[in-house]
Amino acid sequence: MAQLFFRYGAMNSGKTIEILKVAHNYEEQDKSVIILTSGLDNRDGVGYVSSRIGLKREAIPVFDDTDVFDVVERTNPDAACVLIDEAQFLKKHHVLELANIVDKLKIPVMTFGLKNDFRNELFEGSKYLLLYADKIEEMKTICWFCRKKAIMNLRFHDGQPVYEGEQVQIGGNEAYYPVCRHHYFYPPKLTK
Repeated sequence: MAQLFFRYGAMNSGKTIEILKVAHNYEEQDKSVIILTSGLDNRDGVGYVSSRIGLKREAIPVFDDTDVFDVVERTNPDAACVLIDEAQFLKKHHVLELANIVDKLKIPVMTFGLKNDFRNELFEGSKYLLLYADKIEEMKTICWFCRKKAIMNLRFHDGQPVYEGEQVQIGGNEAYYPVCRHHYFYPPKLTK
């Protein structure tokens, strides 16, 4: 039975590598997948799913006005699975379209993304995935500064923590750190 999955985790929790692994497992059995990612993520070029460990794969970019149901129906309505990276950047209508892919096309949809931003507020996509997903799973990683579980993302600029500003600023280890609650509120000074 097809379901909508939301797998979330802090930065560096292995979300993208998990997408690439799942895609590989399906394709090794000659089952097709559709991979989508946010059109906002341009770190390795728009339309690529790229892991910090160096694996990269082409994906269909999703923009604010993209109809994801239509994309899947036109690309491959018989796909075995739809995989979505950077799901936090989805809009409410995207999440509802994903639910329709599951319910009408009977294709499982697995989404991966951050739950909360650097201000510790939910992203729109994450909020609606938490509401509409059939299965929700946390992907765990450790705090950058200690051995506790990281549950938040801390933005830094010039070695100083940042708690205000635009929600979306694309970046990786140069700007964001996965942190525990303690180090979110009491981060050590960076010397980079």
